[in-house]
Amino acid sequence: MDNAGKEREAVQLMAEAEKRVKASHSFLRGLFGGNARIEEACEMYTRAANMFKMAKNWSAAGNAFCQAAKLHMQLQGKHDSATSFVDAGNAYKKADPQEAINCLNAAIDIYTDMGRFTIAAKHHITIAEIYETELVDIEKVGANTMDNPLLKYSAKDYFFKAGICHFIVDELNAKLALEKYEEMFPAFTDSRECKLLKKLLEAHEEQNSEAYTEAVKEFDSISRLDQWLTTMLLRIKKSIQGDGEGDGDLK
Repeated sequence: MDNAGKEREAVQLMAEAEKRVKASHSFLRGLFGGNARIEEACEMYTRAANMFKMAKNWSAAGNAFCQAAKLHMQLQGKHDSATSFVDAGNAYKKADPQEAINCLNAAIDIYTDMGRFTIAAKHHITIAEIYETELVDIEKVGANTMDNPLLKYSAKDYFFKAGICHFIVDELNAKLALEKYEEMFPAFTDSRECKLLKKLLEAHEEQNSEAYTEAVKEFDSISRLDQWLTTMLLRIKKSIQGDGEGDGDLK
């Protein structure tokens, strides 16, 4: 089947899936077998997404995976939903970097909620890589790289989270990533996030858990740390010698 044929089949599958979703909303069907129709729709969206992928229609593939992810969530299938959001992100990466980030963020939220922090960390690095390649290329206007204030804010946040993810891997990894981010995005150097990363790297190098905790407390007093960051920072703190006892604390 050629690409046009694959796209036609995918469009038909999408239409069939939409019909199933609508049918599941009717009152009687909702009472009797509504979920079965949602499951069928889920499967159809996924098949359509794979067809679009084969036809190299990345935006349509991303959209179809996204629809499947939302239905999985409706069916309480958190893991399947996160997997579909990641598939959507990977498809969008080739066509729409911002949509890719939105989908990966949705997956990160689900994994964080499930306590799957290592997988969430992996996807934070992917988001930072998208900023490093796609978005920086799009926004590159001489010295005014990343002039867009919204992009500036979110890039700072992702580079920070990606730096933390690299830190989980090892100290050298984090240092190299930090150097790269400062070079690409000079405004990052003056951010509180970058300064915190440097303090944490220094404390870790000196195996000084008190300095590490102090730096985190100071940052947290101005910008509250979310659950994901708290967990990651604790994990790094435990790798400082002599701080393995108990379950540790950052405060």
